[in-house]
Parts: sequence; structure tokens; C-alpha cells
Amino acid sequence: MIVGAIEAGGTKFVCAIGDKDNKVIERVSFPTTTPEETLAHVFNFFDKYEINAIGIGSFGPIEVNHDSDKYGYILSTPKLAWKDFDFIGAMKDRYKVPMGWTTDVNAAALGESTLGAAQGLDNMMYLTVGTGVGGGAILNGRILEGIGHPEMGHLLVKPHENDHYAGSCPYHGNCLEGMAAGPSIDGRLNKAGKDVDPQDEVWDFIAYYLGQAIVAYTVMLRPERIVMGGGVMKVPGLLDKVKTSFETLLGDYVPVPPLDDYLVLPKLADDAGITGAIILANQQL
Repeated sequence: MIVGAIEAGGTKFVCAIGDKDNKVIERVSFPTTTPEETLAHVFNFFDKYEINAIGIGSFGPIEVNHDSDKYGYILSTPKLAWKDFDFIGAMKDRYKVPMGWTTDVNAAALGESTLGAAQGLDNMMYLTVGTGVGGGAILNGRILEGIGHPEMGHLLVKPHENDHYAGSCPYHGNCLEGMAAGPSIDGRLNKAGKDVDPQDEVWDFIAYYLGQAIVAYTVMLRPERIVMGGGVMKVPGLLDKVKTSFETLLGDYVPVPPLDDYLVLPKLADDAGITGAIILANQQL
């Protein structure tokens, strides 16, 4: 028995075939262009196999409410070709198999909680800090969703006293994503984060905003561990800055595990999302 998996990112799609033990058998990736062009690549890959289920973790916002007429749609998105696109509908027209549908960060959370840095924990969170900021959570062993899915990157944050940047988010300006995602580095310094000295003051700003957000996630969700992924978190020393910021801002208000156990990098690295999509597919069976 094999399953299909899609990690649908705003920049690229990853498709994989997995087995019942959630292992990747084969995978491909290609750029995210228009729905028609992109799904042609998806179909070309999956048509070679007799798949029993498909799991999809998609960029969003997406509709996850089964009672909605737009369940399975990508909703409002800066990628205008994908706005109001019926993703699940297009997939079900092609493949008559059960399908799991969630966000890319929820899929990554599922991957890390099952086989990664939070393996064995019933309550955890995954936060990605890259081109955007997004978060997913597993609570009591289940993906956190309600009337919709979490949009943890759009938490409002207090500006650092030395940071005069207005923020890059087109919806909220200086929300967490607007102040801490990769484009905010370019917006402040006119260069990509990979080209910025790890000792630059801008990383203190980023750590300050992430620390604020993690305090909020901590007091609201009380996870056992928070896994922090994405390209920005690969900057040397940033995770330590985030730990210091979080510890200062939390102020011993509630107990948390030792910080080296509480705030960690992904064990599955860049494979968290596609692994989670395979797990999601297997859960449909």
C-alpha cells in the first residue's frame, strides 16, 4: 500500500510517494506557478502509481471547515492565480481516493510530532520563520483547527525601541510576519538575511518579536515543545537570542521545560512538511 503527499508551498511544490511506515519512496519538486501548470506536474507524477490516499499541506489561508461550501479551497492569497482555487476539488476530479487537507505548517507540525524533534509528545507547536511566518499545533495528539486554521504569523507585536521599520505585511504592517520574516530583513537593510552578519542588531529585533510571540503561544496553548524551522532560523546564534528574549519577556510567569528542550530546531529539517503530508495521507486510511 502506498500513499501520495503534497507539500504545496508558495514558491515550490514537493510531491512524494510514501509507504505505510511514513517513509518517502520517491519525491519530486517543481516551482509553484499557475494552478493549471503546477497541477499538470502533480498529475504527471502521481499518475504513475496506484495510490490509496493523498495528504496535502498547503500554503494559505485555506478553508479547512468541512461544513463550508469552500472546503478544500485556497482562499485569500497574494498569489492571485491561486485565490479562491478549489484545490481538493481539482485533486478529487483526478483521483478517487481519501484525501487529508491542512496547512503546510500543520503538516510540518504533524511530521515533527510523529517522527521528529517532538516525537512522543501529545502537545507541541511548529513555527516556521522564512519568507513568511506560520505556525501549526498538535494538541492532545490532534491538529489544531476550529472554524479555520491558526494564522500564528499575524499576531500583533510591540515594536523594539530601536527598530523603526514599518513592517512588510500588506494586511497588518508590523505584525510578527511583517517584522520578523525574511522580507523584513531586506526591507530594513536592502539585502537578504543570508548576507547579513549574524551579529547585526537586526537579529536582536527579530529575536525580540519572536520572543513576544512565543510568550503568547506559551500562555495560550501550553505546548510541551516548540519546534522552530524555516530559513531565518538557520542564522547562527538566532535560536539562542530567541531563548533569551523569551525568558526575559515571560518573566517566570508560568513554568516551562528547560529552554534547550522547549525551543528546538527541526529534526526533520526541510522534510518536516512532506513527511507530515505522508502521515496525513496514512491517517485517512
